[in-house]
Amino acid sequence: MQTLAALAVLIDALQPATVVCLGDSFHDRDAVARLATEDRDEIERLATCARFVWIAGNHDPAPPPAGWGDVAEEIDEAPLVFRHEAHFGTVHGEVSGHFHPVAALTVRGRGFRRRCFLTDGYRLILPAFGAYAGGLNALDPAIAQLFPDDYDALLVGRDAVRRLSWRQLRPDAVFG
Repeated sequence: MQTLAALAVLIDALQPATVVCLGDSFHDRDAVARLATEDRDEIERLATCARFVWIAGNHDPAPPPAGWGDVAEEIDEAPLVFRHEAHFGTVHGEVSGHFHPVAALTVRGRGFRRRCFLTDGYRLILPAFGAYAGGLNALDPAIAQLFPDDYDALLVGRDAVRRLSWRQLRPDAVFG
């Protein structure tokens, strides 16, 4: 319910016409059936506030129930394309999820990990929105290979968004 509550706050504040869910919205094919009644009711309520488009992810290949919105493999709304997993190679305007990037940093001698957006100005990989989702280090080769040159991590703080070069990040478990 924590994730749905956060989503409800954003929908109320921003009043979007469309909400695009980039896949991995549910843990597995049967996850929707295991949702608590109040969670199902909240998703149905949110789907009346904005058009939902569910992009199929590797964890949730089955479409959500009728009435929860539309389902697509990807959305091509030039100049942007929304898909679950980033494509290898030069891509302009790609917005994806899948990797759930996190930035590992050392600040004042203390190591920590934070969810982050990753971009090179041509593509954007979004962090997980869900409260229980994990994350892959922004330096992991699976992510780094998608950015042939420089890329930045955007960390959202309470008061500001911090833009850090990938060179300022650390691998997991390497702090100091």
